[in-house]
Amino acid sequence: MIVNPIAGMGGPVALKGTDGPADVATALRLGGQPLANDRARRALMALAATGPLEIMTAGGLMGEDAVRQAGHRPIVVHHPAASSTSLDTRNAAQEMRDAHCGLILFAGGDGTARDIFGIVEDKALMLGIPTGVKMHSGVFGTTPESAGQLAALCLSQDAIQLQTCEAEIMDRDDRPGTDGRFATRLFGYARTPFERRLIQSAKSTVGHGDDASLEALCAQLAETLTPGCLYILGPGTTTARILHHLGLGGSLLGIDAVRDGRLVGRDLTESDILALLDTGPAKAIVGVIGGQGCLFGRGNQQLGARALARIGRENVIVAASLNKITGLKPARLFVDTGDISLDAVFSGFIPVQIGPGRSVMLRVGG
Repeated sequence: MIVNPIAGMGGPVALKGTDGPADVATALRLGGQPLANDRARRALMALAATGPLEIMTAGGLMGEDAVRQAGHRPIVVHHPAASSTSLDTRNAAQEMRDAHCGLILFAGGDGTARDIFGIVEDKALMLGIPTGVKMHSGVFGTTPESAGQLAALCLSQDAIQLQTCEAEIMDRDDRPGTDGRFATRLFGYARTPFERRLIQSAKSTVGHGDDASLEALCAQLAETLTPGCLYILGPGTTTARILHHLGLGGSLLGIDAVRDGRLVGRDLTESDILALLDTGPAKAIVGVIGGQGCLFGRGNQQLGARALARIGRENVIVAASLNKITGLKPARLFVDTGDISLDAVFSGFIPVQIGPGRSVMLRVGG
């Protein structure tokens, strides 16, 4: 068990990651709170049916604390410095690799997955508890509980029948492209325990075969926004098209807000969104992450549980291209807001708009 204590802190405060001391300092200044330990504990609680376990881990916030809180016994193989770094993650992974661990369960994001994979390669199974801001890799459970359930399957009597797969390790490229943006690239394939309903796919891009339908849908949505209503637009190219039809420039990777044809908030934090929700009725428009099918909890943590509870499930509009929907394997969506009760509210079928007057019903969860 390895926990990256700073993973995910930047999400609610509109940072695109917390990859170093400067990011952590900024996140704390903006009101960000540590998330990793609690999400790791939730995953480890799913191992309760197996009884108390001895779990090899790193000291303190890098795993020991979560292991104890979940009722298991930690075997500490690495003691990090006061402020843990990616070097501590790699050192802990090396200790576990050398001890011939069969499964490394970790709480973090793509950067953590990349650090561990760089040491372990194919010498052990890797399984991620989703904790980062964006998780493009295919080694993560859909929720902390899903990761814990899959880890429990690895320890069960049926483990010999458990499927494994080669899952993509994706992360932001260290070098920006010609347009100044950082692309996501493949760093390798990790061995991962596999159960379709419990693990997310790697993020994928789709072609533009039904681009005209999506463009027409975005134009229609822009033309039919209710006067006086606040619209919270999630990140991504689909919502960026809506802003384009309104003649507005958004943040693409952030969350923006529109009312009466005006941009009233750009690259919003969770606190910003909650303040705007005090000003009147609101709806949210979100896209679907290609390949994964995630609605909330991957790259849009600013639109968190408190805001979604106030907006209401009935006021969430989901828009996506038909190609993106048909590319989901299996054809279902999921949410991972950090609030289990709110995740349950979003379970069941939800309409996904794919063109003017056209929608498909997709199951959320399960």
